[in-house]
Amino acid sequence: MKILKVIHGYPMLYNAGSEVYSQTICHGLAKRGHEVHVFTREEDSFRPDGAIRLSHDADIPEITLHLVNNPRHRDRYRLEAVDQAFADLLDNLKPELVHVGHLNHLSTSLVFEAKKRNIPIVYTLHDYWLMCPRGQFMQMHSEDNNLWAACDGQEDRKCATQCYARYYSGAPEEIEQDIAYWEGWVKRRMAHIKQIVEQVDLFISPAKYLKNRYEQDFGLPKEKSIYLDYGFDRSRMNGRKRDTTEAFTFGYIGTHIPAKGIHQLIEAFGKLKGDSILRIWGRDRGQDSRALREIVASLPKDKQTHVEWMPEYKNQQIAIDVFSKTDVIVTPSIWVENSPLVIHEAQQSRVPVITANTGGMGEYVEHGINGLLYEHRSVEDLALKMQTLLDDPAYANKLGQHGYPFSEDGEIPCIDQHILDLEGCYQKVIK
Repeated sequence: MKILKVIHGYPMLYNAGSEVYSQTICHGLAKRGHEVHVFTREEDSFRPDGAIRLSHDADIPEITLHLVNNPRHRDRYRLEAVDQAFADLLDNLKPELVHVGHLNHLSTSLVFEAKKRNIPIVYTLHDYWLMCPRGQFMQMHSEDNNLWAACDGQEDRKCATQCYARYYSGAPEEIEQDIAYWEGWVKRRMAHIKQIVEQVDLFISPAKYLKNRYEQDFGLPKEKSIYLDYGFDRSRMNGRKRDTTEAFTFGYIGTHIPAKGIHQLIEAFGKLKGDSILRIWGRDRGQDSRALREIVASLPKDKQTHVEWMPEYKNQQIAIDVFSKTDVIVTPSIWVENSPLVIHEAQQSRVPVITANTGGMGEYVEHGINGLLYEHRSVEDLALKMQTLLDDPAYANKLGQHGYPFSEDGEIPCIDQHILDLEGCYQKVIK
């Protein structure tokens, strides 16, 4: 088949979970003989919006990348310049199927362009972006000034006051006018998203929690909603060799942003008793990363020197560059993640995971079986669970050996079978 993958970023320009997964399935599809193209974004302020640049996957050059430039309008949900670039690509390529991974920083109207040409659309859900304008159900401005407060559901006025207040004029006499504007903006956005959902032929959720939440809270039609966990190139997780002479080490993999909860992990690490190391992997994000280092500087002196900032790694080298240098992976997200790649990857390398007892995080870690669960957003409980494994490395190793909870041998889903499953989904919507 000729397949067009749509994703808001692609490695190595963007290297978070949905981007890494997208690249993995593109590799798998290409190896199966499919012609794979990727429509994705870059942000070059010295070139016009909507300009297209051709590139190729660094590992499999047969995969063509069509990078649309969007440096100035990335916060919109619709952008005519991106729509036109996509329409031109569809007319030139004539793909048999479009597989969407994310439309944020691109344009929601891409699906209309595909449907105009009767091209089937499969959409993998990676977060809540269709049902939450900001994607993570976290409030930027809460009523009680709770920093990054959790949100229990989308409401137009609440979105306007709790998340879009950053765009207000700041004049007290204009606040109701500002609220009314953004409430209307959110209302229009959500109505438009419902139209988008109608155009998609099949939605794939990588966690049962995510599938159920979309169906129950958003009204996603059950007849075009399925659960399918991610697939992985297991060979990337081979070759872990842990240096047993090192101090017990906790590892974090991910983006340096508040939603990922690294600040809470650092605070919890500061409460531990005993010799241990915290290693933090991820691309430097300027001010956010500097702020995290300031939190480290507030820890007790003996803890400050045991936090290590690790360089960005290539996912193909994760076993050697990351898992060989850690005893436990901590996924401390303060948003309710759906199916974190790092949890699966750690399980395949037989590294135990500490994560929160909610969402897809709690779905893939069974407390006392293959890791430990702590009360979501509780620094104290996170520190308690970290201390438990620090005090008993043998127990940590035992948890790690269990691996993935939904297979008899602890192996995570392999990319080969996952590609076959995706092919089945593709054939279904094409027919």
